[in-house]
Amino acid sequence: MADAPVPKKQLGQHWLTDQSALQAVADAADITPQDVVFEIGPGLGNLTELITLSAKKVFAVEFDEQLADELPNRVAADNLEAISADIMKFDLRVLPAGYKVVANIPYYLTSNLLRLLCESPNPPVQMSLLVQKEVAERVAAEPGDMSILAVSVQFYYQAELGNVVTADMFVPPPKVDSQILKLVRHPQPLFPDVDVPNFFRVVKAGFSNRRKTLLNSLSGGLAMDKTEVKGAIESAGLNPEARAQTLSLEDWHSLYLVVVAHQKPANVS
Repeated sequence: MADAPVPKKQLGQHWLTDQSALQAVADAADITPQDVVFEIGPGLGNLTELITLSAKKVFAVEFDEQLADELPNRVAADNLEAISADIMKFDLRVLPAGYKVVANIPYYLTSNLLRLLCESPNPPVQMSLLVQKEVAERVAAEPGDMSILAVSVQFYYQAELGNVVTADMFVPPPKVDSQILKLVRHPQPLFPDVDVPNFFRVVKAGFSNRRKTLLNSLSGGLAMDKTEVKGAIESAGLNPEARAQTLSLEDWHSLYLVVVAHQKPANVS
């Protein structure tokens, strides 16, 4: 096996070496012998090796060309295919439907990667992601602490927090702890009666200023008269003085329905 290369700071590389933590990440994916797994950022292959023991096939995409080239030598598995590519430009449609994702994600990439995976025309059915602890908590938040990120992910997936992986388990240690985030795709759309871009237009307007009430945020973000917005919010069974972070996904759905009843969809998008 080739010597481990020096982690590249500009790529956010931190090698996870703790065996129990690696096993916990692999276990959160619930991999069966019938599963195709897409690993993002395999690095040295410490996690890859565990995944190949359980999966039918593993596609591992690595941005670092050197690491991608060396991965088959580090992990001797017939069911492994290493791919050198930028995940943000990777066409997920080439993967078989029903695949699962396992990834130790660089912190700087997390939000954009989550959006890519959630909104893909060929999304994973389940994900086991090792992300910054604060981000994991934001994604799995409940009403009272919601954010656009939480709504955007929970719209598509059920989120569950797993083990905390402390910074000292990585080489080199990052500045913050990480946590396993388990995401399971909803078998059916939560709200089949929504136009997704319009739904998130309403959500983004609501979160446009966390310090403002729904009444002020929505009227400004959707360019609607305050009286009209107040009526829409109350029709959805909500308090115009509430803040966006207190709303559940069901609340956003109710609000979306009454807002589009007041505005033509073309004006909401």
